[in-house]
Amino acid sequence: MTAKTLSAIGGENIRLDKFLSNHLPELSRTKIKKMINDGLVYVNNTYAKASLILEGSELISYTIPDLNIDITDINAQEIPLEILYEDKVLIAINKQPGLIVHPGNGHPGGTLANGLIHYFNKLSDVNGFLRPGIVHRLDKDTSGVILIAKDNITHRKLASQFQNRTIKKEYFAITWGVWNEPKGNIDNQIKRKRSDPTSYQIDKEGREAITNYELIKQGQYLSSVAFYPKTGRTHQIRVHSSSMSHPIFGDNKYGGGDQKVKGFIPEVNKELIKLLNGIGRQALHAKKITFNHPENDELISIEAPIPLDIKNIESKIDNTNG
Repeated sequence: MTAKTLSAIGGENIRLDKFLSNHLPELSRTKIKKMINDGLVYVNNTYAKASLILEGSELISYTIPDLNIDITDINAQEIPLEILYEDKVLIAINKQPGLIVHPGNGHPGGTLANGLIHYFNKLSDVNGFLRPGIVHRLDKDTSGVILIAKDNITHRKLASQFQNRTIKKEYFAITWGVWNEPKGNIDNQIKRKRSDPTSYQIDKEGREAITNYELIKQGQYLSSVAFYPKTGRTHQIRVHSSSMSHPIFGDNKYGGGDQKVKGFIPEVNKELIKLLNGIGRQALHAKKITFNHPENDELISIEAPIPLDIKNIESKIDNTNG
């Protein structure tokens, strides 16, 4: 799929589907409506309906599916899912690394969505059939807690909390290098790269992105860090951490992979390469989420245990220092 962004300037008082139709003449109005209904269009980082009337100041993000591949249904698949919490309106899953959240071009199956419809009879459909119950997302190789709504009322209430930034999230990560301060705030706008629509970068013209951090364990080459994102931009923690010259360990896209090993003495180089090969992904985990329950407004916290591949690296931070 090809992901792009578009400013709604000039779209005042125009329906979202009509605005996109005017700007994407290569696509039919029917195809655009299907993209919106399938949850492939965001307005200000929120899923929107085709009938939404634009104000002209919004940022529209959209993904054009391969025109030769048309996913018309999701097959239920028996995918192992670790349920952290469940009641009559919501579910919390500890998503394993390597699991894509929903189907797309090149990934018609084997996703979290395929597993969800296998195990649960009723899920929200606010975001279209491709994203049953899915309120928010995690990157493929990021593990941890993700919330699932069983009905549309619950979904909208949770989505509202995300939009209003009342949901608190805590991530655990292994990063490269020595942090100058034990805690701090990263406040840098993020924008999608024009040269690579799957990547993001710090940009003054980008969208607001705020991440607080606190050092857990400091090493000479690696450190463990808790991140507390206040906004929910795509790849936010990965981009912010990299912007501080401390990319996430194993994150090849943002400078934390094999290229970071160069220049160390042979003994350290050997150990770092061994750790990188052992994890095979970015060492980032969505550890905890705290929110108000959609039914009774009671504050609830759900925590996903740190996986062994990341714990193994943290346990060797001191040893790697030599």
